[in-house]
Amino acid sequence: MRILYAIQGTGNGHLTRALDVIPALQRRGELDILVSGCQVDLRLPHPVKYRLNGLSFIFGKSGGVDLVRTFAQINSRSFYKEVRQLPVREYDLVVTDFEPVSAWACMLAKKHCVGLSNQVAALHASVPKPKETDTVGKLILKSYSPTPTHYGFHFSRFDDTIFTPIIRSQVRELEVSNEGHYTVYLPAHDDLKILNTLINFRKSKWQVFSKHNKQAFQYENVSIQPIQNEMFLKSMASAAGVLCAAGFGTTSEALYLQKKLLVVPMKNQFEQVCNAAVLRYMGVTTVKSLKKKHLPTIEDWIENGLPVEVDYPDETDAIVARIVQENT
Repeated sequence: MRILYAIQGTGNGHLTRALDVIPALQRRGELDILVSGCQVDLRLPHPVKYRLNGLSFIFGKSGGVDLVRTFAQINSRSFYKEVRQLPVREYDLVVTDFEPVSAWACMLAKKHCVGLSNQVAALHASVPKPKETDTVGKLILKSYSPTPTHYGFHFSRFDDTIFTPIIRSQVRELEVSNEGHYTVYLPAHDDLKILNTLINFRKSKWQVFSKHNKQAFQYENVSIQPIQNEMFLKSMASAAGVLCAAGFGTTSEALYLQKKLLVVPMKNQFEQVCNAAVLRYMGVTTVKSLKKKHLPTIEDWIENGLPVEVDYPDETDAIVARIVQENT
């Protein structure tokens, strides 16, 4: 059986999940991998057959997606060419993790395609929703990578087709401790903005992992360093807590490691607003921004915040087995 596994390359969460999904798919057929997008810091330890431009959301420095740069990099002619040239009919099974080229190629070729991502779970009827309505955000989430069949991941099992997060083996094997510092990953925020916020809490040590700075430096109680996977995991495993955006990967791993969690959802990212609503429902502290009015909430989290109990068993092989069985 020939399988195509297509992965969204915006952020790192899709690729970290792929680290465990790929071996499970390889055990069930001849696997080809597709990665599209330009906002990724992680490299897969597997050969990638198709490396495409796709459609990427570009992170800004003001707390959200940079809509101007995002739309500027979208070349509709190039995207349509990638869609037309992707040979999806050659595969017995196409699985997409919110990757648009493969999804639209299958739609154009009238080929069945299976969605497997956090995004497909965000709009499920049984999942808690944000109070704010975002018609455009919902439309983007539905049409970006459309699939007729989908299985989702979320922070809790809200339905039979929604699974708890895939926690990569590298995280499951970490030695967990509490050395008192806080790990920070806010890729859509400028380093200076993060620094100006965190120096208000001088009693706490902050280890910031930056998407925008290639040189490590220290200022008072805040260290800022480039993103490096092993260093980031070591920092998170030994942290007192994690401050991050409301994406799915880092938040899931922090919850699994039993770290108290504070999330700041990216602006112009409806999926992150949905994630924040679910995390808030579970008892996780959330703030809309790093503005001064939210400093008391951050301080209370530092002083009184507690981890949220979760149970994330290793079910990757069973999930993949079910997808293959139900779609081939």
